Amino acid sequence: MAIRKLKPTSNGVRDMTVIRYKDFLSSSKNNPKKSLTSGKKNTGARNNRGRITTRFRGGGNKRNFREIDFKFNKKDIPAKIETIEYDPFRTAFISLVCYADGERRYIVSPKGVKVGDQFIVSDKADPKVGNRMKLKHIPVGSAVNNVEIKPEGGAKLARSAGNYVEMAALDGEYVHLKMPSGEVRKVLAECFATIGEASNSDHKLVKIGKAGRARHMRRRPKVRGSAMNPVDHPYGGGEGKAGVGRRRLVTKWGKPSGKGQKTRRPKKYSNDLVIKHRNHKKNK
Repeated sequence: MAIRKLKPTSNGVRDMTVIRYKDFLSSSKNNPKKSLTSGKKNTGARNNRGRITTRFRGGGNKRNFREIDFKFNKKDIPAKIETIEYDPFRTAFISLVCYADGERRYIVSPKGVKVGDQFIVSDKADPKVGNRMKLKHIPVGSAVNNVEIKPEGGAKLARSAGNYVEMAALDGEYVHLKMPSGEVRKVLAECFATIGEASNSDHKLVKIGKAGRARHMRRRPKVRGSAMNPVDHPYGGGEGKAGVGRRRLVTKWGKPSGKGQKTRRPKKYSNDLVIKHRNHKKNK
């Protein structure tokens, strides 16, 4: 099993689970390549004006930022995977790869690749896991990750742990991609994608277990809207433990959220490329 359940030595770790990293990473003693790392300031989710842009974020352990290659602009040059490493800034594992010309870069590691495996970014590559090629040359039904939205624009879709996009159909200069959400959208066939799914698919099975572990991950406690005052949240106020008191769920600022409500902007620029919208759960 890739997931290890801890012994219940205290209430905090009673149901805590962790990933067996030694089963996936090349070595626990591998330090990140210094030339590909940099410091990153912890903003506490505040912008340049000091305003909080994402609530319940802050604190946590200090982390070195790994510079990941999402452009994949070294085409037709074979590369060899040297290490598979942990990245504190993302859920998927990363790989240090060495190209035939001697240059080293970090990439998001596809699931199933091992140290010593080779891959290539080429329009003439074989459709095997790890290779990167244009969408129009990838067989229909294949799973792909690190997908471009615009040619030469860099990978944008399916980059997190265990994520992948399904090649649904070829349609002239476009291909139809089925997203993890169920949405089907058109992307130009000239865009590149990596065969396979992103690594660390067991990430979604991890149970944090205790509050301290969440604080190390820069997650601060969340406050329920119904526990606030009416001035602070639409759900606030009331005597005792009152319910939401609204027909439809909303955010702190009154915008629709959750329970199958559509939150996509009606005039978004990419609406014309969406063939089938994401699956919405019905209100109950």
